[in-house]
This record gives sequence, C-alpha cells and structure tokens, in this order.
Amino acid sequence: MEQKLSIKTWAEEDRPREKLILKGKHSLSDAELIAILISSGTPEETAVELARRILNDCGNDLLQLSRMNIAELMKFKGIGEAKAVSISAALELGRRRSESSQDKVEKISSSKDVVSIFQPLLGDLLHEEFWILFLNRANRIIGKQQISMGGMSGTVADPRMIFKSALDKKALAIILCHNHPSGNTQPSEADLSLTKSLHSAGKILEIAVLDHVIITQSGFYSFADEGNI
Repeated sequence: MEQKLSIKTWAEEDRPREKLILKGKHSLSDAELIAILISSGTPEETAVELARRILNDCGNDLLQLSRMNIAELMKFKGIGEAKAVSISAALELGRRRSESSQDKVEKISSSKDVVSIFQPLLGDLLHEEFWILFLNRANRIIGKQQISMGGMSGTVADPRMIFKSALDKKALAIILCHNHPSGNTQPSEADLSLTKSLHSAGKILEIAVLDHVIITQSGFYSFADEGNI
C-alpha cells in the first residue's frame, strides 16, 4: 500500500496551517479547518482525509457534527480523546459566538427577532428546553430564563413558575420559546393547550403573552404569525 504523505511533507501552499496564514481563514474548506484542529492523521490517511471522512459521516453538516459527544467522535479511527475535545470545544465556541452576536437584539419587533436569539441556543439540541423572554412596556428585552429541560420528545412548562419569574422580573410581556429536536415545526396538542392557558392567565395578571415560538434546527413556527395566539 502506498504511504500517504503527512501535512508536513506537502507542498507549502497545500498545508492547511500555511494556507490559512497565506490566504486567510476564509480560503479553507471545513475539512481543512478540522484538520488544523486534529493536527495529524493516521498512517493510512492524512488529517484532511480523516476530517473529510468525519464530515462525510455527518452528511457534511457542521450542526450534525456539533451534536456528537466525545465518545461518538472517538469512534472514528485516528480520533483520540484530545482530538475529540478539540473538535467539540471549537464547535462550542462557534455556537457561543453566534449566540453572543444575536444577544445584541434589544427590542422585539417580530418573530424573527425571537428566532435570532434562540436559534443559536436551541436549534441543534437533542433534547427539549423551554425558555421565556421577558419584555418591558416597549417590548425591550429585560431578560431571558430557562424554565424547564426535558427529553427528546418533550418538556413540561409550569405556568406558576413562568408567571412568578415574570413578576419577579417586573415584566409586562413575555414570549414563550421551546425547541423540537425532531425538526417538526408544527405545534403538538400539548403546545396548543399550554399556549392557550398561558395566554388566558396572562390577561388576568396583566402580563401579555405575545408569542410562542417553536425552534428547530432549520426552521421555526410562530403562534402569533399563524394567528394562534
């Protein structure tokens, strides 16, 4: 079998590290960026080839790759614990960067503003989480809070906890948000029932429930946009 060349023996313009320095980070493919993270391949394949194999197994989807835990990454030949940790840490930094940039939204004017805040936070989770966005009279954000966390099929949101938190924050309006790991944006009967109950309770407490947004990996559903609130 012909011996594969390591990155160090490639022509300089073909090495991922040198390519990044000479041509900039935007010139690198996803596989080349991951190859830099893992540094070395195996006797059978280069770091870039190993990175391509990992990406291919994930359907060339970085979101799918970010869902893999350390043990799952280590199932790839050539990926030990240290390399798995490096990949996981880099993808988490990317997620946090996206979340941080979206946190600059100060006022909610549409469902897309809600999505821009929660998509980076909830979009690629494998379990459900239920969050509340707290707003003042001008629909400016005064905080957000996780209310519950469940499994892959659902989570339970306690109305008493939701409105207690809203009262503690002195919020005059709230927006509900949770994710569907299945990718199905459509609300369940439980989602519809909960939203109706919270909307009615909010009227009594004079805390407006403006919307309930369901987040998936690639889409969303807004109760307000669909006329269901």
